[in-house]
Amino acid sequence: MKPRIIVCGLDRAGYRIYKLLQLQGAWVIGMSNTPIVGEDDLVVGNLQDPETLIAAGIHHAETLILALNNDTVNLEILMQARLLNPRVRVISRLFNHCLGDRLDHMLPAHVTMSVSALAAPIFSFAALGSRAIGHLNLFNQTWPIHEEYIHAEHPWLNQPLSNLWEDRSRMLIYYLPRSGDITQDLVAGVLSGRRLQQGDRLIVGIQPKIRSQRQQWWANLGQQFMRLQRFQRYFRSTTLAFLTLMIAILVATLIYIRFSFHQTSWLDALYFSVGLITGAGGQESVAEQSPNAVKLFTILMMLVGAGIVGICYALLNDFVLGTRLSEVWSITRIPVKDHIVVCGLGGLGIQVVQQLISQGHEVVVVEPDANNRFLSSIRSLKIPVIQGEANQSSTLQMANITGARALLAVTSNDIVNLEIALTAKDQAHRLAIVVRSQEPNYAKMVQQVFEFDAVLSPIEIAAPSFAAAALGGTLLGNGMTANILWIAIATLITPAHPFYERRVKDIATTIDLVPLYLENQSKCIHGWELLDTHLQSGSVLYLTLPAVRLEHLLQAQPEKLKV
Repeated sequence: MKPRIIVCGLDRAGYRIYKLLQLQGAWVIGMSNTPIVGEDDLVVGNLQDPETLIAAGIHHAETLILALNNDTVNLEILMQARLLNPRVRVISRLFNHCLGDRLDHMLPAHVTMSVSALAAPIFSFAALGSRAIGHLNLFNQTWPIHEEYIHAEHPWLNQPLSNLWEDRSRMLIYYLPRSGDITQDLVAGVLSGRRLQQGDRLIVGIQPKIRSQRQQWWANLGQQFMRLQRFQRYFRSTTLAFLTLMIAILVATLIYIRFSFHQTSWLDALYFSVGLITGAGGQESVAEQSPNAVKLFTILMMLVGAGIVGICYALLNDFVLGTRLSEVWSITRIPVKDHIVVCGLGGLGIQVVQQLISQGHEVVVVEPDANNRFLSSIRSLKIPVIQGEANQSSTLQMANITGARALLAVTSNDIVNLEIALTAKDQAHRLAIVVRSQEPNYAKMVQQVFEFDAVLSPIEIAAPSFAAAALGGTLLGNGMTANILWIAIATLITPAHPFYERRVKDIATTIDLVPLYLENQSKCIHGWELLDTHLQSGSVLYLTLPAVRLEHLLQAQPEKLKV
């Protein structure tokens, strides 16, 4: 029997997940607050009401997906569901990542997923010029997944699949021949020497390149130079005030040496001048025994000195004890060229920034809200932040938009994102522009009309991951190809495992899976050696397969497969 799945909350994300599961042939029922036109098999009612969950079959359900965009409501439904069915597996959509991590550790069979976290790699890949359809987490890196359509001019046309199999920097994920022959899987094609024909499609994972440390070293050197320049600007006024003080003391000293009745030594004149101007006093006899003109000069210097010393003390206090010094040393350089501008520091924006930083790229953030909750995290990473409206030309000019490599407009407002993108395109015609859109259909229209590099919907990107997680397994990645949902998982081989002591290529051709690599006693096996390997206890096999195949595999021996 197929796993019973309930999708609770059929807004844009929930409805997309619901339809994807239906497309894969899963046993799925949707729960909605309101009826949906054309959907007669839904359970409609108050989602927080236990009776609605009971009507949806929570007592017999294996998986519950909480797809609402409200953490509080999702948590309330989670608790109701666990009271009714303590064994149900729950996949929660949560914005609060810290809370989600704690729930995953405290509650058995609970998985937290975030639309922003799932979509961020695709946005970052698009900014770097990669049209990824999905991503994989392999070797502690996030790999972009591409669909290679073999056309008449494609360099892989007529190449044997076996020639592409051995490359460690490129993982073959899935193969769809143009003939539609579903029996011709990837591993069978590799073993038979099948050649790629026009119209074939090949899903490939490409190992990401981390930006060289030399470029980062030069960027850090430039940042230190920028700090010194900023320090010089702040220091200029203080230096000018102290220079005026020194000149006043020097002039007074020379006057007292030259015009005093009694011969006054230069040290006594200097001592009196300093005491006079700073108000400390000392050696008053120098002035008392001088001509009236010198006494008038002394009165004038008392007044001038009080003003100069007051200004010097105020500037020094502001610089050392105030905010000036911290501003100087906390200043972060805004790159001049080859950087990426991220406009909007919401849940998606912070994830995109972290993804780009992990790959060694320089990032500039534009955010209008001075109280944004992610600002402290961004500044701790020494990432420059420009506070202002990104749809203003002056704000983008501050971000050096003409020298930037790409711009991502990822605020929560589609209209604002469009305005930011158009403003940026007007200033930098060759700039790569990636735009966030909440509505998938709206995204397609914007892409066609304005010809941006990419207009992406986080919901459209994340929905397959929720659907794949609902079908079972611990996900390493997933993607959609020709309405086929494929997933990547890692499975630990034990003596009770159905793959135990079987040869990898025999398993692959039988179940239509694609082995990526095998971890065996700190050794990584890949390529042709992997296909001829017999699986032993303790090994971990990384693989991809269609989601429907995973459902059949779990159904066959659910207690033996550890994913």
